[in-house]
Amino acid sequence: MLFDTHTHLDAPQFDEDREEVIARCIEGGVSKMVNVGFNRETIPTTMALAEKYDFIYAAVGWHPQDAITMKEGDLEWIASLCQHEKVVAIGEIGLDYYWDTSPKDIQHKVFRQQIGLAREIKMPIVIHNRDAHEDVVRILREEKAHEVGGIMHSYSGSWETAKMCLDMGFHLSFGGPITFKNAKQPKEVLAQVPMDRLLIETDSPYLTPHPYRGKRNESAHVRLVAEAAAQIKGVDIEEIARITTRNALDLFGIL
Repeated sequence: MLFDTHTHLDAPQFDEDREEVIARCIEGGVSKMVNVGFNRETIPTTMALAEKYDFIYAAVGWHPQDAITMKEGDLEWIASLCQHEKVVAIGEIGLDYYWDTSPKDIQHKVFRQQIGLAREIKMPIVIHNRDAHEDVVRILREEKAHEVGGIMHSYSGSWETAKMCLDMGFHLSFGGPITFKNAKQPKEVLAQVPMDRLLIETDSPYLTPHPYRGKRNESAHVRLVAEAAAQIKGVDIEEIARITTRNALDLFGIL
């Protein structure tokens, strides 16, 4: 059985066939998923999915692209939702220097606030990092994120940065890009990640793996990610499925 640790099944891309997409996940051997709510609109829809399906869990947080929209009371809202039995992480949080939608100083403030909340309530965090490796690692260190750990979502950095994240107790999660022929770096990093720190994800409807690249992604495609990871690691897909599922269950505290 497979565990998709990062998906967005509440996205509008699934509005016309969400039930069928979820059915394909189950048929394809996906036993559990974490849907990620990352702003004022997607947190409620994520919670609705987690409450409807027993195999879907929730992560809630404020995305760096939306940092400028975070208002007084939103951190308390996230904190209250974290008391829900289906919420397993705070995220996705972090820094995004690619999309110029929120000033860097506001991104930093919102990131630090959410790490602080995670430490306060002892909840793992899901990190979004785009073109901000140095600052992400620095803030994680300064805010003592090692106390809670979490996931470097859709990891795309170097092995040097990966080692720093591993040293802070983080897991590294890989998705569709490890199936791309030209994606040399994530494959090289995955090959070196200890098996007990490895996770897989889809980030659907984005980052669709080969051979469906360019089309809408969905959680059933996590099997393609698992197959690629198995090939890189030199093990069979059953071993990857077993280990990554166990890692996710342990990290999220799912019994």
